[in-house]
Amino acid sequence: MSAHMALDVSDMPSSPRRDYLLPTDARIIAALIAICCLTLLLISAHLQPNPSGVGTHTALGLARCQFLATWGIPCPSCGMTTSFSWFVRGNLLASLYVQPMGTTIALLDALGFWLAGYSAASGRPVYRLLQRIPSKYYLIVLPAWAIAAWGWKIFIHTRGLDGWPIR
Repeated sequence: MSAHMALDVSDMPSSPRRDYLLPTDARIIAALIAICCLTLLLISAHLQPNPSGVGTHTALGLARCQFLATWGIPCPSCGMTTSFSWFVRGNLLASLYVQPMGTTIALLDALGFWLAGYSAASGRPVYRLLQRIPSKYYLIVLPAWAIAAWGWKIFIHTRGLDGWPIR
């Protein structure tokens, strides 16, 4: 074989591909994450969305928003529970309208349930898939979206346009 000839590896035997499976403790953690995500969605399904666009969380025994009571404008999380409640009912338009970031978090929560459930059941990791998402999407886009969603919530609340009628 001369120094200029390339080695042909197409005929060489290769070892069978082995998929990496998560250890039992990691699968249990994935199952717990899936259960937590599902719990949020089930609680949201149990709650009746407040037609005013805020205050759905008070049905859980939580206090009214003191930021809203003090300053007269909604806090960054105002409307999130209402948005989740509309989301689980399939009314994405109402969910987006009352709090766009709530819709985003509800969608991420639902996705988290399915991904964690898949990892728990199959033993296959999904973190490699998540590592492929460029950091600019969660370090720049999500915070910018949260600020824009808060601005939207302030806009509709101060203009008397907040809420969604229950049908």
